[in-house]
Amino acid sequence: MPHIPVLLHEVVEALDPKPGEFIIDGTVDGGGYARAILDRMQGKGRLLGVDWDSAMAEKAEAVLDSYRNQAMGIQIVCGNFGELPEILAREKLGRADGLVLDLGFSSEQLEAAGWRTGRGFSFENDEPLLMTYSDEMPPVRELLKKLNEREIEEIIRTFGEERFARRIARAIKERLRKGTIATSREFSETIRRAVPAGYERGRIHPSTRTFMAFRIYANHELENLQETIGALPSVVRFGARVVVVSFHSLEDRIVKRGFSECAKKGEALLLTKKPIIPTRDEIRENPRSRSAKLRAILLNLKP
Repeated sequence: MPHIPVLLHEVVEALDPKPGEFIIDGTVDGGGYARAILDRMQGKGRLLGVDWDSAMAEKAEAVLDSYRNQAMGIQIVCGNFGELPEILAREKLGRADGLVLDLGFSSEQLEAAGWRTGRGFSFENDEPLLMTYSDEMPPVRELLKKLNEREIEEIIRTFGEERFARRIARAIKERLRKGTIATSREFSETIRRAVPAGYERGRIHPSTRTFMAFRIYANHELENLQETIGALPSVVRFGARVVVVSFHSLEDRIVKRGFSECAKKGEALLLTKKPIIPTRDEIRENPRSRSAKLRAILLNLKP
């Protein structure tokens, strides 16, 4: 299924892109936010799209090609948004007028099936257990072999907030002693057998939290987010708007704390004192949006 941008209207309103501005979409995915941003910019300005997944970067390049003209510069880069200061320096770009980050992963990454295209994000498909956005990162199937039971338990408990972390960790190591866990289906089956029948009364799949935990761990997502929030003065200029959509309590905590500290120092104005969340209609149309939280600030650093 095509990727459905979460809180699309709210993101564009908070970012408020204008003709002639330079906007960064640090998680460009299939170009959902980028297209709406470009429509608001009316064919004038510059957009930098960044995505760690090379396949998604290539797709965004093709999707946004029709927006290119003499007055509209569009550049797509395969990279990690945690490296935005280095990317801007390498591409000889100045600081931006706006930055948006969607910390979820796209529906297309989740739905992709098969050994050639699937990355193991989905417990519903049978794919190689990679769970990484970049081919340069060690895949989860290799990490599981190197981590001990206590470390696996800590990852699941910390990043997945899973109360059966100990049972799941023990089951993973027992299966690895007997064989391998090479695919997302094998990983999911191991988790499902470890938890009690009637897990969470059927509200979520037994694998949901453990898969999320290892995706966050394998891609260093929290570290990347902290680095980006700390580096905002090197990425955006005076008067710029920064919009972040998070899907995990730990992510939201980092964004909330980082934005609040900027505001206390007088370096930014909070545009969202409380996070913006999806409406019931959006959640009904796109269930993956249910945990989304949008926070935004206006940088008022000295020019």
